[in-house]
Amino acid sequence: MSYAAQHLAQEPARTEVDALPGWTLLEFGTPWCPHCIGAQPLIEQALAARPEVRHIKVEDGAGKPLGRSYRIKLWPSLVLLRDGQEVARVVRPTSQEAIGNLWAASPQA
Repeated sequence: MSYAAQHLAQEPARTEVDALPGWTLLEFGTPWCPHCIGAQPLIEQALAARPEVRHIKVEDGAGKPLGRSYRIKLWPSLVLLRDGQEVARVVRPTSQEAIGNLWAASPQA
């Protein structure tokens, strides 16, 4: 599992995400968002050190049910899941440290 450069063509249902085993990093954003574009090298670098983490890049926006179910308000928002349960999140990361804090804040990371 590794960094996903492209957003999914269709977002998964919340029930599918809740059933994912192991570690998953949900990334909510858009391909045109300057904050999202700026965060990509940081996200890619963080995931390079964590091959066990599944990366799901979800294009978010008004009326998108998955983002609303996680109460996403700003992009990019990174939500770290373990066995489908949220353990940490970071909004608009601007440093490697901010993304690293996802794992520091999560139990047994």
